[in-house]
Amino acid sequence: MELDLPFIWAGLIATAIYIYVVLDGFDLGIGILFPWIRDAQDRDVAVNSVAPVWDGNETWLILGGGGLFAAFPLAYAVLMPALYGPIIAMLLALVFRGVAFEFRFRSINNKHWWDRGFWLGSTVAAFAQGVCLGTVIQGIEVSGRAYAGGWWDWLTPFSIMTGIALVCGYALLGIGWLILKTDGPLRERLYKMANPAGLLVLGLIGIVSLWTPLLDIDIQTRWFSWPNIIFVAPVPIAVALLAMVFHSGVKAQRDAVPFLATLGLFLVSYIGLAISLYPYMVPRAITIWEAAAPANSQMFLLVGTLVLLPIILGYTAYAYWVFRGKIDPNEGYH
Repeated sequence: MELDLPFIWAGLIATAIYIYVVLDGFDLGIGILFPWIRDAQDRDVAVNSVAPVWDGNETWLILGGGGLFAAFPLAYAVLMPALYGPIIAMLLALVFRGVAFEFRFRSINNKHWWDRGFWLGSTVAAFAQGVCLGTVIQGIEVSGRAYAGGWWDWLTPFSIMTGIALVCGYALLGIGWLILKTDGPLRERLYKMANPAGLLVLGLIGIVSLWTPLLDIDIQTRWFSWPNIIFVAPVPIAVALLAMVFHSGVKAQRDAVPFLATLGLFLVSYIGLAISLYPYMVPRAITIWEAAAPANSQMFLLVGTLVLLPIILGYTAYAYWVFRGKIDPNEGYH
């Protein structure tokens, strides 16, 4: 049986992007939460909770972007010009955030400025990623095999909404992670923030979910026509169930539950996005198979990926295992 290489590669890239969103999402979320973590020692504890792993988390962003460039060069050539603005903003924000991460531990008199820089870099990076997502969902103007839109086409009310939604979603991931990793007064304050933050994220998921079918009749048909509705109904049901699990976990103060439930919310939302966009690599313009590189190229890349991917997964899992458990406020990165 012949392998459907474009489909396999689309799955690999989608998986890499989801893993990036999950892993880098909570450490971006910690930066987003800085205005609500006002005690200097609590901020140090929050940053120390991700210090051993935050660099490795961004490996998945490189894998997703590099895989798109190598396996789907046509999609890359169309999407990048459409997303230059938010992509450049995201990369600059990630660099600035990395600098602030290091300098906040080295600076004595200006530490508060680097804390603001860490918050700004984290927030801008998250917002830019959400804008990219919204731009892709709403569709990109294509003529022939090239981007046909303008520089500012990415800036729309829908993309701004998805940017805000992702910032809030990352903040909720950050809350869940810090509940899992901290103890004492900081943990108690985070528990008080969890339910209001969860309700906000659920509301934003609802707004984006209802707005998305209005963007295109094809998406509307997929979600609301018969018998499709039977197959997509589990998505909102799963969101509701995960929201109940999140609330019960917060109420019972079971430290792992809020984080795991939020991961589930991201996964279900991602599945809903896949239902809306499949089989397009560039929505409503270029399919997975039309965008694919030659089969020989994809097979060559797949062999290398199958060798490297277990290594990446292995060292990532090992790093999280070694630094498992609660953070000691008196130890960490200094």
